[in-house]
Amino acid sequence: MKNLFSLKTKLVNSKEYLFDELRKKWILSTPEELVRQQFWKYLNLIKKYPKSLIAIEKKIVINGLNKRFDLLVFDELGKPHIIIECKSPKVKIDQKTLDQVLSYQNKLAANFIVLTNGLKTYCIEIDLELQKASYKKEIPEFSIV
Repeated sequence: MKNLFSLKTKLVNSKEYLFDELRKKWILSTPEELVRQQFWKYLNLIKKYPKSLIAIEKKIVINGLNKRFDLLVFDELGKPHIIIECKSPKVKIDQKTLDQVLSYQNKLAANFIVLTNGLKTYCIEIDLELQKASYKKEIPEFSIV
């Protein structure tokens, strides 16, 4: 996913900042932040998830350590639906990335996990009852159950 969606930017002391519409504040532009911003817009504009159901960079405590997930999409009942881990396009999606998002999954129990670096995106459906995971070709569209 290249830069499909326009982002509001500004320069401050020769550093580029992006306006994050979800957090309603200016964020320093980094390759990972660009992926995060493009991805939530993709979820909102293409997959039709309402902004109100998308959380960005929130703290989560895992084994006593403060961590931050990149994006979390809730279902209409407020339960975690999709955990998204974003990396810079220069970072390869590997076992370490998967382990990172699985640690969030153990705490949040979402239906899907997504790993993306903006160039490659992997979507895995998690069946919590059967304790089974399966790769999906597409991220599911928003629908009210």
